[in-house]
Amino acid sequence: MSWTSGPLVAFDLETTGTDIETDRIVTAAVVAVDPDGRLPVPRTWLLDPGVTIPRQASAIHGISTEHAREHGMKAAPAIEEITSAVTEILNSGTPLVVMNARYDLSLLDRECRRHGIAPLDDRLHGKASPVIDPLVLDKHVDRYRKGSRNLQALCAHYGVTLDDAHNAVADAVAAARAARSMGVKHSVIGALAPMDLHNLQVRAAAEQAESLQEYLRRTSNPRATVPSAWPVIPYVG
Repeated sequence: MSWTSGPLVAFDLETTGTDIETDRIVTAAVVAVDPDGRLPVPRTWLLDPGVTIPRQASAIHGISTEHAREHGMKAAPAIEEITSAVTEILNSGTPLVVMNARYDLSLLDRECRRHGIAPLDDRLHGKASPVIDPLVLDKHVDRYRKGSRNLQALCAHYGVTLDDAHNAVADAVAAARAARSMGVKHSVIGALAPMDLHNLQVRAAAEQAESLQEYLRRTSNPRATVPSAWPVIPYVG
């Protein structure tokens, strides 16, 4: 049975910014998305990140500093819960869908380290578990398509509805449905076993990073460096 016809669990974060080393989690969602059209089952978190949420970030996801401080969980216990939930999914063997996994999973790793919490790598004891990243896969199967590759663009391209962009639950569900649609359309990935698909993405993400790095060095920044690791950029201290 193809992974496209089985259960998927999706993970998404909304954050204070785009830097995995310094930015913080504001909301998180872990959502079970079945293939039969049943309503997704979400688990969600709202955090007080312990820092001011920049206005630019609030304008995107709708969470202000004041709202997060009044209604959010303290960051450390919330991050423990989020990491435990993600670990449980990865240990189950059910594919975990994460749009731009290199960002979300790396930021979760840094939040764990910031708060003295065991990160995913320590909990999984080096065991690889299947992650599906629609961004990496779309670039792999449709390399030369022009235009944006963000979640809204992928949903439009693969016929997936996204009604509430930048809501963690809506984004997670849309990412899972886009990945499933992608696998159905492109048998070269849809026919793979989940771990074979995971390993393909490790190689594809490295190739994509190398290509982007070469482009940046040629066009704008001779010293540009693009991390090749996927789905988590290793912590270097």
